[in-house]
Amino acid sequence: MCGRFTMSAETDELITEFIARGGKLEDWRPSYNVAPTEAAPIVRERVRDGETLREIDAASWGLKPAWAKSGGPAPINARLEGVASNGMFRNAFAARRCIVPMNGYYEWVATAEGKQPYFIHGPETLMAAAGLYELTKTAEGSWALSFTVITREAADASGEVHDRMPVFLTPDTWDTWVTPQKADSTGAKDELVAMLDRSSLAVAATISTYPVSKRVNNVRDTSVAKDDPTLIEPIAV
Repeated sequence: MCGRFTMSAETDELITEFIARGGKLEDWRPSYNVAPTEAAPIVRERVRDGETLREIDAASWGLKPAWAKSGGPAPINARLEGVASNGMFRNAFAARRCIVPMNGYYEWVATAEGKQPYFIHGPETLMAAAGLYELTKTAEGSWALSFTVITREAADASGEVHDRMPVFLTPDTWDTWVTPQKADSTGAKDELVAMLDRSSLAVAATISTYPVSKRVNNVRDTSVAKDDPTLIEPIAV
């Protein structure tokens, strides 16, 4: 699974990287320890007044479909193997696909001294994970965005730490993935799944991993600043 990741880029960097316009990211602050339920940037496309717009917006991590009951599950991950047909995800997979920018993510290995975190990343500063998003109307009448990260069986270096990994997109697949055009046929969905499989394996071949400080283990520890870049510095174990 992917249960924690880093997103240290500023809004302007994200706009440049993904050629998008800024959305409601006024409160976004770079974080080296993004946890479930917290807000993070997503890249999505939508049609407004006949024009397709690519935007970067803040969304909470944990997918909440509009039809879901209050207090119900809000999955942070969706398995690639069934994402196109699973009832929780199939509507979003067909029409609400997004990119989740990240520098890398954390996984843990059980040791005699406790859980040891590892930072898993690619050669580039920013990686593009495949995600899905939902829009839900709040009690105040505004719209809340939520997202989930698609995962797959881990490959290459990522598989040395954990059996699952995020599905990462190569730049040539970004446009196809975020297009608001609905994938409303079995064939179209199968093509998207196959594209995700190919692109994620290509990115997996470039991934590296190394151990980092256990300070990332407890996201509720207020003595550890989320914007502290030393959280991803390699350590000896």
